[in-house]
Amino acid sequence: MKRIFQKIAYDPKLCDFCGTCVAVCPHDSIELFEADLNITESCTLCKNCIDVCPIKALEVADEK
Repeated sequence: MKRIFQKIAYDPKLCDFCGTCVAVCPHDSIELFEADLNITESCTLCKNCIDVCPIKALEVADEK
C-alpha cells in the first residue's frame, strides 16, 4: 500500500531505502529511517526525488 504525504506518494514495497532521494532534496524534506521514509510539509514538489529514484518508488500523489 502506498503511503501518501503532502504531495508525494511512495511505495514501501518497492523502496530499498538507498537514500538517493534524501541526498537530492534541496529542502531537506525527506527523512529516512531504517525501513521507513517520511516526507515533511516543507516539500515544494520540485520532483528531484522522483527523478532520481532508481526503482521508481516515488510519484506525485493523486489529488482525488
